[in-house]
Amino acid sequence: MKHAIAVLTLMFGSWFAATVPVQAAIDVYEFATPEQEAAFQDLTATLRCPKCQNNNIADSNAELAKDMRQKAYEMLSEGKSKQEVIDYMIARYGNFVTYDPPLMPSTLILWLGPLCFLLIGASVLVYRSRKGVMSSSQRMDQKESARLHALLNEIEKEADNPHAASGSAGESKVKK
Repeated sequence: MKHAIAVLTLMFGSWFAATVPVQAAIDVYEFATPEQEAAFQDLTATLRCPKCQNNNIADSNAELAKDMRQKAYEMLSEGKSKQEVIDYMIARYGNFVTYDPPLMPSTLILWLGPLCFLLIGASVLVYRSRKGVMSSSQRMDQKESARLHALLNEIEKEADNPHAASGSAGESKVKK
């Protein structure tokens, strides 16, 4: 009996211990106006989490994203505009926090990189397509072409009449 109680206690305890970390805290923010709430939702959807790199701060569970959400909430509650919050986040974390970085010398590769790859790819295609075209020195002259046709005609005649290639002795026996 003691063994059964110990097993049940161990099973219940391990189940309880495994489910506690799964329960996550949900951030609840109180806004004075629906406009502030809409601005907060828009900001958290458009600002990128610097730690996660591919999530916005609304979807990220990183501590840094939680801090950024909290700071955005505080600034909006103080009456700051969306642009002031974005400017603060850029000043604090760099242009990386926006999904649409401004055109500057430091971000020039982000804007021109895809265009450069497109031009390089088109150049490779043009080069490879022209490589297949023969130059005038590689083309056959009329004598070579006539010789090639003559050889092809001989091959066709031999293919049409296979006994002729083995000799005319077989034909002479048939005629006699």
